[in-house]
Amino acid sequence: MLSYVTGDATAPLGGGPRIICHICNDIGGWGRGFVVALSRRWSGPEAAYRAWHREGFDLGEVQVVQVETGLWVANMIAQHGIRPTSAGPPIRYDALDRCLAALAVQAAELGASVHMPRIGSGLAGGTWDRIEPLIIDNLVRHGMSVTVYDLEHV
Repeated sequence: MLSYVTGDATAPLGGGPRIICHICNDIGGWGRGFVVALSRRWSGPEAAYRAWHREGFDLGEVQVVQVETGLWVANMIAQHGIRPTSAGPPIRYDALDRCLAALAVQAAELGASVHMPRIGSGLAGGTWDRIEPLIIDNLVRHGMSVTVYDLEHV
């Protein structure tokens, strides 16, 4: 099931185990976009991402960090750099596809629903019409409950 709601993805709806997923870049940058809201609530995802960057990671990898009982944040490496180039926007759809496939395994192991902002369509420069099918193919078609959050515009 894929649901769209107005709300804050850092306060996921529902009960039971939940994973909040988002896209990270591959250069160790953390400080703009959705990660700011994550860091306001929990220090763990940023600290884990920075340590992981020092160890080395690749596009398409996922790091799942527990932030509360029954709540995790998935740092998904699906953005190359932070600025558009002549090759296009920073998002890498093939890496996002691999991330979502890995996330499906983690969510199934935890029995967790998946929650996210419109990943990849902000600073990463992606288009939702290319991202949504990846979410459906990797998560929804495998029985995962996915909720996408849009912030209320005031």
